[in-house]
Amino acid sequence: MSEKLLANKIALVTAAGSGIGRASAEILARNGAFVMVTDRNGAAASETAASIRAEGFAADASALDVADEGAVAAVFDALVREKGGLHILHNHAGIQVAGAMEAIESADMRRSYEINVVAQFAACRAALPHMRAQGGGVILNTASNAGVFLDKGMVAYITTKSAVITMTKQIALDYARENIRVNALCPGWIDTPFNGPYQAQLGGREALEAVVANMVPMGRFGRPEEIAEAILFLCSDRSSFITGHALVVDGGECLAGGVNSSV
Repeated sequence: MSEKLLANKIALVTAAGSGIGRASAEILARNGAFVMVTDRNGAAASETAASIRAEGFAADASALDVADEGAVAAVFDALVREKGGLHILHNHAGIQVAGAMEAIESADMRRSYEINVVAQFAACRAALPHMRAQGGGVILNTASNAGVFLDKGMVAYITTKSAVITMTKQIALDYARENIRVNALCPGWIDTPFNGPYQAQLGGREALEAVVANMVPMGRFGRPEEIAEAILFLCSDRSSFITGHALVVDGGECLAGGVNSSV
């Protein structure tokens, strides 16, 4: 059997208790990495890690609130002490605050910025000394296709996800000579629990599917496992000459301009 693509790599994924984050942890582990699965919901993180181990791959779990910079640094430091490195960081945690300017408060904008941008910055900063010490690494920040087009009534989400893309490019530029690659993942409508609030607002699954079919040129949701393939590409040497890139995976929605978007 050929060596696995991520053999001997140590990875950490945030918000990996469900949806895209879970799919990320699974595909990284299946390709040979040890994965530290983190999530604000510690039970969900543990369930993901247990499922990975049940398949015969390597993972552990930790409850982690990405808004707590001290906790983020502590989890990273402990991982490096125990496993000897941190080669891959997938910053997936994020929130969606919907509404035009007059429909949300300044506190909503601050919360969105704190989780979607500042928390990713803090995790990148915490990972940097470990990646520098080992001669390089890979950071993948989840943004959204909402970061590449405008959308009515989504001022906080659009603003913060476009900021993630710009921040990613700047960090990539600053650390390229240290062999640290930094890219952004920009999903569109993916079939995950993240869509639950909007589904409820619309009145049920059937209504949500109709919206997605209308907005996405390919006429359907993306599946977490489809996004996972893009994650594996960006986190492995298959993308060894790519840094500062925002990869949109949205079934063509951004080509049509978008109306709403979701990760």
